Amino acid sequence: MMSFCLIAKTPVERRVADALNPLLNSMGFELVRVRLLSNKNKTLQVMVERPDGGIEIDDCAKLSTAISSLLDVEEAINDAYTLEVSSPGIDRPLTRAKDFDAFRGWETKVETDVAIDGRRQFRGTLRGLENDEVLLDVSEGTIGLKVNWLRNAKLVMSDHLIAQSLKNRRKNAAHIDNDGAAETSPIAQK
Repeated sequence: MMSFCLIAKTPVERRVADALNPLLNSMGFELVRVRLLSNKNKTLQVMVERPDGGIEIDDCAKLSTAISSLLDVEEAINDAYTLEVSSPGIDRPLTRAKDFDAFRGWETKVETDVAIDGRRQFRGTLRGLENDEVLLDVSEGTIGLKVNWLRNAKLVMSDHLIAQSLKNRRKNAAHIDNDGAAETSPIAQK
C-alpha cells in the first residue's frame, strides 16, 4: 500500500503525526492533517475527525488539551508554537486514501509539486483512487495524477457542497445515540 504524504509533509510534521496517532485513535478520532506554519509565531494546525466523519467543538477543546500534554512530553517540536485543533471543514483537504474514494463525484482542486504538461493546478470531478493515481475528470478528459506528485488536494466550496453538508448535519442531529452524542458521517456521495 502506498503511503500518503499529504497528512504530514515535513519531518517535524511526520514526527508529530506519529506521536499523535495512538492518542487520537485511543480517543476515537483520526488524524486528517498536520501542518506547522512558520508565520510570525509558529502555529501547529492539527485537523481531526471521527472515523465516520465529523467532530464537535467540545471534541476540539478536549483534544487540544490532550494533544498539548502529549507534545510537551514528546518534545516533537523544539520551538514555541501555538496549537490549533480543528475539523477538516466543508471544503476539506483530501489527505488519506479513503478521502479520495469517500468524496468521489465532488469537484476537487489538486495542486502538484511538479508541472505536468505545464500545469501544477487541476480542477475537476474526483473519480477516486486507482493504484497510485488520483483520477480527476478535467475539461480534457480523465487524468491520473500520481499520489507522490501531489502537494495539496481539497474539495471545492460550492452551493451544492454546502447544501449537502447542512443536509447531513440535520440528518445526523436526528440520530442521537444513547450517550447523547450525535452520529456523524462524511458528505454523502453524489
